[in-house]
Amino acid sequence: MTQKNPEYDFKWCPGCGDFGVRRALERAIERRLIETEEPVENNVIVAGIGCSGNMVHLLEGPQPYGVHGLHGRTLPIAMGVKMGRPDLNVVVVAGDGDFLSIGMEHIGPQAQRNLNVCVVVMDNAVYGLTKGQSSPTSELGMVTSSTPYGKTEDGLNALNLYLTLGVSFVASAMSSKINDLADMIREGMDHPGFAIVHVQSPCTEYNDTYEELKGSKRKGIEPKAWPIEEGHDPADLSAAQGIVDKGGVPLGIIYRAEGRAPFEDRMRDLHGRAKPKTVPAMVDTFAL
Repeated sequence: MTQKNPEYDFKWCPGCGDFGVRRALERAIERRLIETEEPVENNVIVAGIGCSGNMVHLLEGPQPYGVHGLHGRTLPIAMGVKMGRPDLNVVVVAGDGDFLSIGMEHIGPQAQRNLNVCVVVMDNAVYGLTKGQSSPTSELGMVTSSTPYGKTEDGLNALNLYLTLGVSFVASAMSSKINDLADMIREGMDHPGFAIVHVQSPCTEYNDTYEELKGSKRKGIEPKAWPIEEGHDPADLSAAQGIVDKGGVPLGIIYRAEGRAPFEDRMRDLHGRAKPKTVPAMVDTFAL
């Protein structure tokens, strides 16, 4: 990575799934630039704290704007960007420990607002940057540096959570399937509302799940990841829930709500009904 782009030194371990996510995100943005003929500066990448934070540095030469924010607070920052510049394409990048632990409290409100951003969640089921502690998606009984005798909580089903909270676009992917992932991210960018692309991005140091996800005929391991059938209707919420309930890792677009107004349209309508006060009138409200 440093030979291609010496300005940034990517601190990812060899084989990290985030390399594939980075490539897919880069391709999705490049495709959007061609299709919209907008400058790359009309894209903003908002990252939290974790291995995913390196995603704010993508392309060689001109780059999207990058905001490296606080742990778990990517969505409030993204909301602020969209309120100030609703015309910008905002992509949130986060890990499972960042987005689904301290950051979980923000998912529900933004789903209700239908905040018009695309979120790419890299799930490796550990806190990789801080040496492999258990995360919300770590499975029950998993031995980690913070759970040496096994995790006592059930692993969080993130896809079920998104559907339950009302996220209007939900997709599931693997970091090794770069072209498919790029397509999902591109669709998430175009979706008029809150889009989440949840990516299985294995950590080769602390939780290498590549073989578990892909399967191994030689070892008799059935793949945990499976493709969603072509006849699936993403607009059917009950069908989407049925896919999630099957277990494993479905690959593809699970749900896409239609007809919901995005956050900026709701704000525009609110501004049209609001009666702004003059500066003197606002000052008078503070007078004793």
